[in-house]
Amino acid sequence: MVTSDFVTSAFIATVSLALFWMAAFTLWWQMHAWRTPETLAATRFQSPAGAAGLSFSLLLPARHEQLVLEHTISRLLESSHRDFEIIVIVGHDDPETTEVAARAATRAPDRVRVVVDTHDTKNKPKALNTALPHCRGDVVGVFDAEDQVHPELLAHVDHAFTATGADVVQGGVQLINFHSSWYALRNCLEYFFWFRSRLHLHAAKGFIPLGGNTVFVRTDVLREAGGWDPQCLAEDCDLGVRLSSAGRKVVVAYDADMVTREETPGTLMSLLKQRTRWNQGFLQVYRKKDWKQLPTLGQRMLARYTLMTPFMQAFTGLVIPLNAAIAIFLDVPVGIAFITFLPLITAMVTFVFEIVGLHDFGTQYGLRVRLSHYLKLIAGGPFYQVLLAGAAVRAVWREQRGQGEWELTSHVGAHLTRDPSGPSGPSDSGDARDSADSRDPRDPRASRDSREDVHA
Repeated sequence: MVTSDFVTSAFIATVSLALFWMAAFTLWWQMHAWRTPETLAATRFQSPAGAAGLSFSLLLPARHEQLVLEHTISRLLESSHRDFEIIVIVGHDDPETTEVAARAATRAPDRVRVVVDTHDTKNKPKALNTALPHCRGDVVGVFDAEDQVHPELLAHVDHAFTATGADVVQGGVQLINFHSSWYALRNCLEYFFWFRSRLHLHAAKGFIPLGGNTVFVRTDVLREAGGWDPQCLAEDCDLGVRLSSAGRKVVVAYDADMVTREETPGTLMSLLKQRTRWNQGFLQVYRKKDWKQLPTLGQRMLARYTLMTPFMQAFTGLVIPLNAAIAIFLDVPVGIAFITFLPLITAMVTFVFEIVGLHDFGTQYGLRVRLSHYLKLIAGGPFYQVLLAGAAVRAVWREQRGQGEWELTSHVGAHLTRDPSGPSGPSDSGDARDSADSRDPRDPRASRDSREDVHA
């Protein structure tokens, strides 16, 4: 006869082993780019060779982004590539952003056009679909309104397309203002691992949930796919899954000099809502089942695991405290008690890897990482996991209730100011912006100097 003690012990062991393997798989995939020097070298952009061969239509959806839009357009106009257009998409009910976009189009009429989104209910995929018929370039690129784009990026992307025969090129995106708050530090590091390493694994496996911007798709491929899903809260992930399922070739390239720089959400609530939207979008993509068209079992298993991440985060957020309480307060066999500590082992290894990753992040971007940042990284870990678990629970709840409205993340340009912990001391955002914009983008010193001068 099965006793209640046996059932309890079996439950604790099963949950602990599940948490251990989930954490171990995540850590292994997170370390993908650093496994060998050859793997790390293969993740970078190759230097462009020869004349540019493709033309680009750069889509810039902007809603209530009048604070940062002008700077982003100015940076895009500095591109060294000879053949590109910028299409700014604004809402018909957003006069402030429209005014900024129209002013830019007047200054550079040969490069900048404005398209108005007249949908009553607005979101990013609807805005992108509004602009798609107006694209004249061979390749459609997507950026966000707060992005700081390197002037040599398009030349490198052009070469990546022609050298590899790719249908899609995913560039790197990096949050920069790591010192703004305890959660900004972890958010920046999260982006670093995702774009520096994890996406390269997905591309190698033939299944990739694309990142939100610095995504470039051949225009004919994008139109054949029907553009973006207007109802999906993670339209980038959805597009990547559909293109992967259709057998399209996706190339991922990451170079610290070429990444698109962004800022973290300004408040914890903004971050919670942003992560809720992404998690709910992953659940929507999972329920659409396009991933089931992937040709191999390994790809489908990877897709299922990746898209179900919100469920797993919600599960761990609820179960870990319960599992710990049971292990501490209930009398369980020694062997079972030992198993309950397995997730702690992976957590400690992850902490060590994060510390090394933070050092590498600071080195690559010329940022001064102090002892206080390492302490914040460690101390903030459990609280950040609680936040992620809360966003996952909220996403599952919203999806079950059919709440699919788009929760917009506002931006203030925190990544455009000088780091007060840096060698030059405090500086206001205007000074930092002037310092960045006065530099010749073709000057070989620009990419190096911008690491020190243009970050938060």
